[in-house]
Amino acid sequence: MTSSTATGRAQDGSEPDYRFTLANERTFLAWTRTALALTAGGLAVVQLLPEAAVDAVRYGFGAGLTGVGGAIPLIALRRWRRVQAAMRRDADLPDTRLPQLLAIVLLAGAAAVLGLIMMPASS
Repeated sequence: MTSSTATGRAQDGSEPDYRFTLANERTFLAWTRTALALTAGGLAVVQLLPEAAVDAVRYGFGAGLTGVGGAIPLIALRRWRRVQAAMRRDADLPDTRLPQLLAIVLLAGAAAVLGLIMMPASS
């Protein structure tokens, strides 16, 4: 049996239960919300951290957060497609390291922002 995906390509397999498809879509949307939050965080770092913080560090950190925020939707889209294809084939779901990587990035980012906030003001 052949069915068409959201990308218009045909894949072997059968249409999964709609509840699983909707759950997969909700996961994709949750990753997208995370990406939006990281992008907003990058803007906030640049605009709201004290001017005493080293400009290169502020802008670099803000650009890093925004870059990660821009990469996550691409990774999430790839993951959504892979999970959807696995469900159609009734196969095991693919593994992902994205949650662990994101947790490490966020922990390092929070520590860096805390360091910038606590940096003494130089006159």
